[in-house]
Amino acid sequence: MFSLIGIVLVFGAVIGGFLMEHGKLMVLVQPSELLIIGGSAIGTVLVANPLPVIVKIARSIMSVMGGNPYNKAYYLESLKMLNDIFQFARKSGMAKLEDDVENPEKSATFSKYPKMLKDHHMLHFVCDTLRMAVSGVVAPHDLDAILENDIEVHHHEQMTPVKALSTVADALPGLGIVAAVLGVVVTMGALNGPPELIGEKVGAALVGTFLGILLSYGMVAPIAANIEKIVNASSQFHQVLRAGLMAFAKGMAPSIAVEFARRAIPHEERPTFKEMEAACKGQHAAPVAAAAAKAA
Repeated sequence: MFSLIGIVLVFGAVIGGFLMEHGKLMVLVQPSELLIIGGSAIGTVLVANPLPVIVKIARSIMSVMGGNPYNKAYYLESLKMLNDIFQFARKSGMAKLEDDVENPEKSATFSKYPKMLKDHHMLHFVCDTLRMAVSGVVAPHDLDAILENDIEVHHHEQMTPVKALSTVADALPGLGIVAAVLGVVVTMGALNGPPELIGEKVGAALVGTFLGILLSYGMVAPIAANIEKIVNASSQFHQVLRAGLMAFAKGMAPSIAVEFARRAIPHEERPTFKEMEAACKGQHAAPVAAAAAKAA
């Protein structure tokens, strides 16, 4: 929402300032210039990226409009989910957890968290880790290396739309110059016409440069920067899951493992211990408090 407001503010400020100087708004409406710049920009994206990356770009842009999902409420829900999983495994045994891991959509534990079920990579990240923990054939330090590698690969994949949009942002000023040069070429053919016509052609050519720079620094580059922030927040979220899962895989109590995860959350979004305890509905309050004291 704030991204959309920001884009409107950028264009509103530019157009508002132009109108304050008594500029004619219709001069900026140059469909041919916009076609040259916009069509060329889209073409460069199609040339430089395969179809899966283009789909990721579209999804990433939509995610920017929806805002960063990794807020305190989302972290609290993830901590509660980890707590429920760990408590179930501790009470019923790791072998009982295998059915939930194999079919998380049908699991009574996972089904309580519909938001988490929608995040397929997070779900696979948690379930695959628990599956290896249940098997008991992977040493904790090896499991930690697997998780770190998984996070790094996922981060690299998520960054592909950012790199693609950054390339487009860098190319837009040049494409604006191309549109301006073509406008000058058209102007050369109208030199025998009246001065008003020549001025109109020159103005249209300059609008091409203007649009290229504005679209680059006023829209595409900020969107790419916002997507990068969401990607970094996603990687941080998976680091939080990693901290909790590794603590539990090393044999720590569920309350301690969840506290490990909470301490990995960035300070701006980190819930307090009491908030985490309340999110877990006060279950096992005394053991959790004692465990947190030991962890501190």
